[in-house]
Amino acid sequence: MSLRLVVVDWTTARQFCRSWHRNHPKPPPGHIFRVGVATDEDKLVGVAIVGRPVSFVFDDGHTLEVNRTVTDGYRNANSMLYGAVARAGFALGYRRIVTYTEEGESGASLRAAGWKVVAERSARRGWDSPSRPRDPGRDLIPRTLWEAL
Repeated sequence: MSLRLVVVDWTTARQFCRSWHRNHPKPPPGHIFRVGVATDEDKLVGVAIVGRPVSFVFDDGHTLEVNRTVTDGYRNANSMLYGAVARAGFALGYRRIVTYTEEGESGASLRAAGWKVVAERSARRGWDSPSRPRDPGRDLIPRTLWEAL
C-alpha cells in the first residue's frame, strides 16, 4: 500500500488532531494551511497543521511553524507530512519553517524529511501570565527546535 498527499478541510484536520494526537489533542486556534496523507483506499492516516510561529521572536512574516503533525501510526506518514509542508511553505515564499519536538521524541520523521536541529530549549514555565491565562498543560518539558532545509 502506498501513501499520497490529500487536501483536508479545517474541520477534518481539527477532528483528526483531537482523535489521534497523544500530547496536544486540542488543535491550534488557527492556521495558514493544512495537508493530509491518505492510503490508496482514501483512508486519512495523517494531518499537518501549519501556522504562524507561536514565539513572537519568529513571527516575522517570513517564518512558518508546523503547529501539529498527527498520524494514526501509519508507517512513513509523518515524514511525508513534514516533507510536504516544507515544500509547500517554501513554494509559497516563506523563508523559514520551524517546529519543535519534546524531550523523549526521537525526531526520526523530521530527519527522514531533511530537517535539522537548530537548538535545544530547556524546560520553561510556560505561556501563562495574569494578562493572558493559559492552561499549563505541557510546561516544564525540554524541547528541540528543528528547521526545514
